[in-house]
Parts: sequence; structure tokens; C-alpha cells
Amino acid sequence: MNLEQFSQLFTPLPGNHYLEVCTKEDEVTKLLSSMMDKVDGELSVVLYDEQNLNFSQPFRAMPREHDMVILKDVFSKHENQKMILKLSYLTLANTANVIILEKKGILDLEAIKTLLEEMEFRAANEIDIIDGYDLIMAKKMHMWGNGL
Repeated sequence: MNLEQFSQLFTPLPGNHYLEVCTKEDEVTKLLSSMMDKVDGELSVVLYDEQNLNFSQPFRAMPREHDMVILKDVFSKHENQKMILKLSYLTLANTANVIILEKKGILDLEAIKTLLEEMEFRAANEIDIIDGYDLIMAKKMHMWGNGL
């Protein structure tokens, strides 16, 4: 997996907190961890697997605690996608981004962009930068929608 272009989506700042919600730690986790280490930030990882959460459960995160949420290989499998987006929205700081990353061809990209808008995310875009994966990125805007 070539992550050079993917890494350019991020501009980590000192003290940033990123949250990756995924099924296993992999190259993306290593890249995000490395970015956070360089700026004295923090990467939190939530695992959906046999030993942790199942795909009907919510993940836990404090309100406005994260500057980026990355949902990798989880969104399409979760029984309650709206809940996952609402939790992502709540844990994001204002003007922060959510990234949905899934294997190519699994997601209905237009439906996901519409769902992101319904859940008060703005500027949803699909970005083709990782071979074999679809990526959608959207922003939580200050004082829009839910106002958190």
C-alpha cells in the first residue's frame, strides 16, 4: 500500500489528537502514529475485532477530543452507520475532518456523501489516492448543523 499521497491529506500540529477506528493495526496506523510522534501528538486506535468491539456497538471517545477521525474498513460493516458518523462528529474538534476508507467497490460513494451531509458534515469529497481503496473526506464546520 503506497501511502505517500495519503499522508499529504494531513497537516499534524503540535498536540493534535487523531482517532483511527479500524479492524486491525496496519500501515495506515503506523503512518498516523509516526505523524503524531513527530508533533508530540496522540493517536488513539479503536479496534473492531473478535477481542474488542463488534459491528453493532459504538466506539467511545470524548467530545471535541480529536482533530481527525479515520474510519478504515469499519464503516461498511457497521450495523449503524449513522451512529458511527454521529460519534465521529461529536469527538471531532471544530473544522476537523473525518475520513472513510474502505476497499474499492464496497461503498456507494454518492450515498455516503449524502449521508455525511445529512449528519452535518460539509465538503464531502471522494479522493482516489490509495490503490484498492475508496476514500471519502468531509469536514465538521463550526456552528453548522449540530453546533458542537
